[in-house]
Amino acid sequence: MAAGDARPIRVGLIGYGGIGKVHALAYRSIPYHYGLTADAVRISAVATSSAASAERAAGEIGCPVWSDDYRRIVERADVDLVDCSVPNALHEPVVVAAAAAGKHIYCEKPLARTVAEGARMAEAVGRAGVKAQPTFNFRFFPAITRAKQLVDDGFLGRVFSFRGRYYRSSYIDAAKPMSWRLDKEASGGGAMHDLGSHVLDLVGYLLGRCESVNATLETLIDRRPVSAGSAELAPVEVDDCCFLHLRVAGGVLGLVEVSRMGTGAVNDLQVEVFGDRGAIRFRAEEPSWLEVYDATDPAEPLGGMRGFRRLETVQHHEGQKIPDWSQAAGFTRTHVECQYRLLRAIWDDTAPQPDFQDALRVQEVMAAAQRSSREGRWVTVSADAEASDVAGA
Repeated sequence: MAAGDARPIRVGLIGYGGIGKVHALAYRSIPYHYGLTADAVRISAVATSSAASAERAAGEIGCPVWSDDYRRIVERADVDLVDCSVPNALHEPVVVAAAAAGKHIYCEKPLARTVAEGARMAEAVGRAGVKAQPTFNFRFFPAITRAKQLVDDGFLGRVFSFRGRYYRSSYIDAAKPMSWRLDKEASGGGAMHDLGSHVLDLVGYLLGRCESVNATLETLIDRRPVSAGSAELAPVEVDDCCFLHLRVAGGVLGLVEVSRMGTGAVNDLQVEVFGDRGAIRFRAEEPSWLEVYDATDPAEPLGGMRGFRRLETVQHHEGQKIPDWSQAAGFTRTHVECQYRLLRAIWDDTAPQPDFQDALRVQEVMAAAQRSSREGRWVTVSADAEASDVAGA
């Protein structure tokens, strides 16, 4: 597609917190990365929870329209794509309204709080026939793209096991106050929903559908201040860390570890897969490289080549013009690519990847893990493995 062939896509951004700002940054930079005209994509309207914050957001973004009611943005004729960057409890109403209005949809992870909510969202998208994609941006590290190619090409041979982990230290301070991410009614879950959804998507993407799970979810700080500096404490009912044994397609066993209490870990996402012919491993803190091990290499101590080696993946994004491919990849760049893939699906009338069905499968794994942790047993992953412990359920 030539730069001038891209029909302008006008985005209505719903939510302008930390991740909403990342999305805004990504939309603005997409034309530079892919040699598109400046008007190929632009944010034409923004909604937040208050008029004052919405007006400030519009000023920062440089868009003409703002509102404290997302429905006014969703219904506008000059909005083609609705970006849902609000707390998890609001995903369903925003997505269902956007689908009913015939808008394409980009929705932050996790898809919803529960499987039932996610299923209703997927059904609304299917009825409307619009394009819809979740924000599983870590798929778009070039190293993960290369890992997927190697897995599909049979480089690993028979897969023995896998390990995925995502550690951050963002909640180790017991004085950190309550927020929607610590509120089960607003979030649906803690570290598993927040960080684990990313790892579970990567496992499914690389190795296939998860079939069963045996999980332990743990809350390490069970009471936190209701607001910054307050002496009043509120109970925390979501997980700070979780450990999931999974069986994926073909019975392959693996482990997923997730924690927001990983002291010293800034943003430590890792994936490893082991097979009888080779192995791969990736660490997001070293994003330019995919490490691979070829077990078919000669093993002679002086003449062989056996051992892990690093493949130079850097910024090999298909169609990228700027920056030069040799510059190191980064977190924000994965958002750019993820958002661009949805735009391409709209322009080319193709199916988005990942899609809401991928996100719904992740939701089913998380629900099964919550149930497994409560009941202390293996649980089959299915749509009826729903965790019924969201507040009010």
